[in-house]
Amino acid sequence: MLKPIVLTLAVALSAHAAHAAEPAKALQCGQLFDARSGKLLDAHTVVVRDGKVAQVLPGRVTVPDAQSLDLSGHTCSPGWTDLHVHLASQSSPQSYSEGFRLDEVDYAYRSVSFANKTLQAGFTSVRDLGGEVSPHLRDAINQGLVDGPRIWAAGKSIATTGGHADPTNGYNDALSHLIGPPGPTEGVINSIDDARQAVRQRYKEGSDVIKITATGGVLSYAKSGDAPQFTVEEVKAIVDTAKDYGYRVAAHAHGEEGMKRAVLGGVTSIEHGTYMSSDVMSLMKQKGTWYVPTISAGRFVAEKAKLDGYFPEVVRPKAARIGALIQDTATRAYKNGVKIAFGTDMGVGPHGDNAREFVYMVEAGIPASVALQAATIRAAEVLGVDDQGVIETGKRADIVAVPGNPLEDIAVVTKVAFVMKDGKVYKQPQ
Repeated sequence: MLKPIVLTLAVALSAHAAHAAEPAKALQCGQLFDARSGKLLDAHTVVVRDGKVAQVLPGRVTVPDAQSLDLSGHTCSPGWTDLHVHLASQSSPQSYSEGFRLDEVDYAYRSVSFANKTLQAGFTSVRDLGGEVSPHLRDAINQGLVDGPRIWAAGKSIATTGGHADPTNGYNDALSHLIGPPGPTEGVINSIDDARQAVRQRYKEGSDVIKITATGGVLSYAKSGDAPQFTVEEVKAIVDTAKDYGYRVAAHAHGEEGMKRAVLGGVTSIEHGTYMSSDVMSLMKQKGTWYVPTISAGRFVAEKAKLDGYFPEVVRPKAARIGALIQDTATRAYKNGVKIAFGTDMGVGPHGDNAREFVYMVEAGIPASVALQAATIRAAEVLGVDDQGVIETGKRADIVAVPGNPLEDIAVVTKVAFVMKDGKVYKQPQ
């Protein structure tokens, strides 16, 4: 009895999809950013059909069967990818108490607004690195229930006992004893076997990527922000098990020793990288490890650390000390030839301000073209996909447009006028 029902449903869904298909569009772009070369091309017409780029034609071309969209005063770019966000939350002085007052439903409702702000800011894809809500938000977006970027969801970050992302940090003894110590199911490990189990649990829960906290963190309720928190063997067990499921591993890391262990263990990317030394940079270049700076988060926490009451007192010194250093680390990493991809850690700072990271990268001495590549073709490399990050025939029609020339004035990226994801327009020039 099941087969006829499944077949009928499949036919109905197919018919609905055909009926809902977006009409062909011809984007008349004043200039086009070529993510492969990092160069800005003259006027081009980008023809979009069935969610894909069908043609990329030089000049302003009339396409008879397509709706023409005038972006002649704008630069078109592949849709941007933010490789480090947390869509279920946003920093505030109440953040530390909200964990005791709110549940996942509350965070889920909040995430809908944050996801839409991110998309409207030009980010058509994100990696959500830590949050149990994100796999469900991903599914809702994929089903067309809410608007938002394409999500690679980590689900619960993997930590060690007392480490950054241990969900019981800050609990008093009575509450800790009542709840009991968290284990691999909750993303807390203390052995190689635990490490494997934690990855398998993330697979069971539907994650797309694995995130580990290789060192202490700035905003966790703990004294150290940079001490190493995994052995090399534990990291390797996580990476090897992740490979079984086709997962890549991102490692939150501030301290040098924790970064070394993460890179030696085989992670795909180092996030933040505050105290990255020349030795770590050399090791990353040797292993092909990516660096995702998250300058936005560093600047945000350093600024908020100046305010009384914004952070708990155990957090405030870390925020003041570590946050201010990340932009300088990005400068040194770029000069040393470390591979850099784009990420903000939004959720620390306000969602929708993601494009400020481009400005901070350029301030750090990274050319505007390289910064744009970091959020397009390089981000696709980090994700391990080849169907996005460029505007080319057959690729996803993820396209954003900004007024003016971002290679001459990077600040125009904060004035996104047009957003298209999978061929659907979410924002148009006013």
